[in-house]
Amino acid sequence: MAARAVVDVEEDAVAVEADRFGLGWRPPLALGILSNLDRIDVVEVIADDFFNAPRRQRRALKTLAAQVPVTLHGVSLGLASSVAVDRRRLELTARLCEEIRPLSWSEHLAFVRGGGIEIGHLAAPPRCDETIEGALKNLSFAHTIVGIAPQVENIATLIDPPLSRYDEATWVSEIIRNSESDLLLDLHNLHANATNFGFHPMDLISRIPSRRVRGIHLAGGKWVGKGNVRRVLDDHLHDVPDPVYALLEEIGARTEPGLTIILERDGDFPSIECLLDQLDRAREALARGRARALRREVAA
Repeated sequence: MAARAVVDVEEDAVAVEADRFGLGWRPPLALGILSNLDRIDVVEVIADDFFNAPRRQRRALKTLAAQVPVTLHGVSLGLASSVAVDRRRLELTARLCEEIRPLSWSEHLAFVRGGGIEIGHLAAPPRCDETIEGALKNLSFAHTIVGIAPQVENIATLIDPPLSRYDEATWVSEIIRNSESDLLLDLHNLHANATNFGFHPMDLISRIPSRRVRGIHLAGGKWVGKGNVRRVLDDHLHDVPDPVYALLEEIGARTEPGLTIILERDGDFPSIECLLDQLDRAREALARGRARALRREVAA
């Protein structure tokens, strides 16, 4: 059940859904997370890690979900493809959702296989009518099998997908507007793609109805390449950069409370205090955006 906060408006108590801030669950962070649940509202778990996990690990996950709200995040479905999503993986996702009752589950707008070959990477598909149609079919099927529509995440890419007919903003917004899936907006992925391919990140944000943005990912990356051929690589090994916090403030100014904001870190782990400080900075950025929106509303 989503967190609720109670505020008074003209002496009437009105329930307002609260934003949640949390970390991606990684074994090296387990002790730090469990020792700081007073500062962590939610934990995101990689679903695929538990598809065929031993019973004791699944029991441990259920225990975790009893202590802190959990979201599930998939990495292997390949929903944004003209290739049909694998039913068995969806059934495993459904079983996991039934066991732990997550706040939500999500996957990437990516392809991961074709012609029977697993590429082992979240790849950006050509942004064309065929992949829009394929994504919509896969999302509908996923909703049917799991019983809950997945949130879908925009992905980072170092190569502008060949054979594309649409820009990223148009392609993503078409999928969101024509499906029942809300957007898990990865702000570092958006920052990286905007930097790498010369568009403004607000182009995408402005195309998505604000009510359809339900989750946020924060992460860091680094510059790769040489000379004039340089790209921002989304590697989840670095701290969240300033432009990503700035984008989060813009999200705060455009959306209603009730977002789930997850800080992802996959290696080169800093201290838990460093990660919690980044979560606090995220809270402050979102709050500044919310305050801007309130000032505009009052002025109007």
